[in-house]
Amino acid sequence: MSVGRSTSVLRRRCYRQCTWHDVHTGISAAHASAFYDEVLGFQTVWATSDANGYPAPRNSDGHRSMPFWSAKSRAERITTSLDADKEFSVVSIALGEWRSRWLPGLDADGILVGLNWSGTHATAYDVAPTEVMVSLSTRELR
Repeated sequence: MSVGRSTSVLRRRCYRQCTWHDVHTGISAAHASAFYDEVLGFQTVWATSDANGYPAPRNSDGHRSMPFWSAKSRAERITTSLDADKEFSVVSIALGEWRSRWLPGLDADGILVGLNWSGTHATAYDVAPTEVMVSLSTRELR
């Protein structure tokens, strides 16, 4: 896993963390819930990458967040809807690898996990990797 450190166009885009008063909170919550259900169902996580690695732009609170999607179509929608993402390709990551390697690595690096970013401003929830691990485990027990 390589987090790109360049000043690529994506890192200058308006990716941000939703706040509770944001009009997109309901949509973001629905996308977060779908993320967990779809990832467990398909056993795959999707990301975007370019020649510099995987993007981890700063959100509105100044924290880095790496976006992931629960379906290829969701990730592709971002790469085609935002001009900045046209240089990015969509890549799949097996859920087992993501849980055992990516999430602990993101946690160690202090990078949040962006869940199913969507819309013209790529809004979503950015959560701690440990919260993602707990949510996945909890949903598996249902």
